[in-house]
Amino acid sequence: MLVRWSVVILALWAVARLTGGDRISFLTGILVPVLAFTPYAAALSTVFIGCALVLRRWRALAVTVAVTAAFAIAVVPRAVGGSGPAADGPSLRVLTANLRLGLADPHAIVGLVRRTGADVLSVQEFTARADAGLDRAGLTRLLPYKVAMPMAGAQGTALYARHPLRALPTFPVSEIGLAMPHAEMRLPGGRRVELFGVHLARPLSPSGVGQWRRAFVLLPGARHGVVRILAGDFNATLDHAPLRGLLGEGYADAADLTGKGLVPTFRKAWWVPPITLDHILVDARCAVRRADVYALPRSDHRAVFARVRLP
Repeated sequence: MLVRWSVVILALWAVARLTGGDRISFLTGILVPVLAFTPYAAALSTVFIGCALVLRRWRALAVTVAVTAAFAIAVVPRAVGGSGPAADGPSLRVLTANLRLGLADPHAIVGLVRRTGADVLSVQEFTARADAGLDRAGLTRLLPYKVAMPMAGAQGTALYARHPLRALPTFPVSEIGLAMPHAEMRLPGGRRVELFGVHLARPLSPSGVGQWRRAFVLLPGARHGVVRILAGDFNATLDHAPLRGLLGEGYADAADLTGKGLVPTFRKAWWVPPITLDHILVDARCAVRRADVYALPRSDHRAVFARVRLP
């Protein structure tokens, strides 16, 4: 009985994932938290293949094999990566970090900027205290340009850059719940890149779900000539249909392209499995040469880095 009901639950889970069931308004609040743990359901499904074999439940075995195959289609490519375009433009190093209400160690952030040679840093949950701490730690000596929206709690976000930034219009915080600075960076030689410091609302309440869905609709695609890079805490994994929809608008996930799409970036508590909420989305015409995830002291998130070559 346990095997049978477990297989039914996993089958429904796989169907919801493959059909994008979290796009359905009245199911979003239920499915978004569940689908975030899809890689674990995929691993669990292989266990039930063994159980069905041992118990000689042939019908259950057939269904479980089909469910595992469905999960594999969704999950395995993230661990494999793929060949990107042969871009030959300037190289750009991008780093993103959630500061956990501004409490993350500023010296660790500056150390990561030095270690990676980051040209762009997106920081979320950026408070006035975090702003001052990063300045004291020497961040502005490395990345002297910034477009910052410091706010209390989790609402603030900032973009720091090695090259000049020009602030561009962005979305009202009242619409999406959190600040998302938008800027144009001018590279040596005159190339320009649009940047978004992304932080989406947590889709765990009716208002949060609404703001989360609205932000995915508002974020622009990458099919209009301008090279765009979106970096931050999306509060979404690649198992959420809105994020996959945004990727379909001309972006690629840097970690996914390099076979590191299953590396977790967030853990709420020791008893909750870690998940991958932080992403660097690049224009699909870019080549991603490297992606890494780094520990971030005093934060519940890990920092994500990508080295990108522009088209």
